[in-house]
Amino acid sequence: VQLVESGGGLVQPGGSLRLSCAASGSAFRTYHMSWYRQAPGRERELVAVIKSSGDSTNYADSVKGRFTISRDNAKNTVYLQMNSLKPEDTAIYYCIRQLVFLSPSPFGSWGQGTQVTVSS
Repeated sequence: VQLVESGGGLVQPGGSLRLSCAASGSAFRTYHMSWYRQAPGRERELVAVIKSSGDSTNYADSVKGRFTISRDNAKNTVYLQMNSLKPEDTAIYYCIRQLVFLSPSPFGSWGQGTQVTVSS
């Protein structure tokens, strides 16, 4: 599956952004999907994951209560709504298929990602 992320940008602390990830292929609806991020000098980390059906989600403690992952299987798209953004959320954000719902298990090729910068 090919994945194309979009929606990143520069935002002030406390602001919001909505990231989108458009996927190709008819099997998208069978995949658990996830968002990861990688900040400069740091390892890539799992931010949020959503089940293939969309009825269950899980989040990293650092974003819980501020970020919301969702999906529209009819549009082959997964979203990440990010509210109350902090400077430490600055990173490149990637979406990718997740093999196991509750375990970091990215599967497939990483896309180009979308840059999120939180700064005043």
